[in-house]
Amino acid sequence: LGPLNNTERNPMETNDSDKTGMDRRRFMQASALATGASVITAKKTLAAGSAQSSVGSSDDLNVAFLGMGAQGQQLLESAKIIPGLRFRAVCDIWAYSQRIGKGRLRQYGHDVTVYEDYREMLDKEDLDAVIVATPDWMHAEHANACMRAGLDVYCEKEMSNSLEKARSMVETARETGKLLQIGHQRRSNPRYIHAVERLIKEEQLLGRVTQAYAQWNRAKSDDLTVPKGDGISQETLDRYGYGNVHQFRNWRWFKKYGGGPIVDLGSHQIDIFAWVFGTNPRSVIASGGVDFYDNHEWYDTVMAIYEFENEFGVSRAMYQVLTTTSSGGFYEKFMGVDGTLNISEVTFRANAVEKEVNDDNKDRWAQLARQGMLNPIERAIKPVSTKQVAKDVRESPPLPQWPLPVVLNKPAHTPHLENFFGAIRHGEALNCPPEIGYETAVAVLTVNEAVEAQRRLAFEPEDFEV
Repeated sequence: LGPLNNTERNPMETNDSDKTGMDRRRFMQASALATGASVITAKKTLAAGSAQSSVGSSDDLNVAFLGMGAQGQQLLESAKIIPGLRFRAVCDIWAYSQRIGKGRLRQYGHDVTVYEDYREMLDKEDLDAVIVATPDWMHAEHANACMRAGLDVYCEKEMSNSLEKARSMVETARETGKLLQIGHQRRSNPRYIHAVERLIKEEQLLGRVTQAYAQWNRAKSDDLTVPKGDGISQETLDRYGYGNVHQFRNWRWFKKYGGGPIVDLGSHQIDIFAWVFGTNPRSVIASGGVDFYDNHEWYDTVMAIYEFENEFGVSRAMYQVLTTTSSGGFYEKFMGVDGTLNISEVTFRANAVEKEVNDDNKDRWAQLARQGMLNPIERAIKPVSTKQVAKDVRESPPLPQWPLPVVLNKPAHTPHLENFFGAIRHGEALNCPPEIGYETAVAVLTVNEAVEAQRRLAFEPEDFEV
């Protein structure tokens, strides 16, 4: 995804840990996925507030991009391969981004009109849907305006850097009956659906999941500037609420516009915590600070610990985001009494289940491999005795890995966009409707509050509800 860049993100909300919250989250999980010869069906139901589109399944869709920074460009590359999309417009306040969007879409056969003001675009264009990839603080204004104009909206996460604004997006979707998909793309990734829905939940391959760990570490980087000859005037910045060019290009680091790295990066993975545990967290404690970049407002280092409680008891999850070292990159790990799942959005990292194989379990794991739910074990493991296990614990040998069989042969954001456009065309359930996006925003934005408060913050179930 590159360095913190001018394009999307921001969260701030709450979570419920009662059984009702868990069932509601499971109820909202929906997806039918096909990857090569592997077809896996997940639970599929309509989320509260989702609407039927008037567009027929055979109709093309007129689509516009609102925001064409780094994330908008990534969404463009992810959406261009989806059949039946006619891209009509690009809107961005920076002429440089307008030119990039128009030029790339022209290469792909789409002749688009460029706009600076989204209101002019909504007034002049005949659209069915808008992809919103503007800075977080503008998500609510842009998404709400598009929905009120009768359009379905795909909006990048975080919903907003304000819970009040995020709440308004849920309310507008309900009032207008328009679809609103929030850009937590792992929710539509076939590898994640297979791992979470099939292996962890249905097969209970890990047993009770007692701990989770995730991280997103990046090496230090210079702040973004504008290319020579492609500046943006202070008059334009004033008109759209930016103090100066530095804040405009590095908006994620400033409190008015974004939520910092814990929001920009962390919400992707913290969202998966709640998916796996089947409930929202009951508390969070965090430490962080502006330890390195003295010209930023938001914390460049954050470490957080969540507590989750469901019918199995209490589980804990640790998350860290570092922006001064790329050590370990980004991945998620879910540890259960019967095994551990290592998973990442990128295929070259560990995407496998780890389990010591002995006489008690080797037949079941081999059967799952024969059924195509796991790949065969990477190396032969001799059955172990209790005495050998004690020796293994002392020496900490690597556990054998059973690779996941599902491969994503397309850009990481494409399945989530396919789910959105499938919901418009065919009434499919959204994999991340605004209610789920709001829950994640509550959990993530509260981390910044916990850092400032320097104490444990508790959630109530109603914190996650609109």
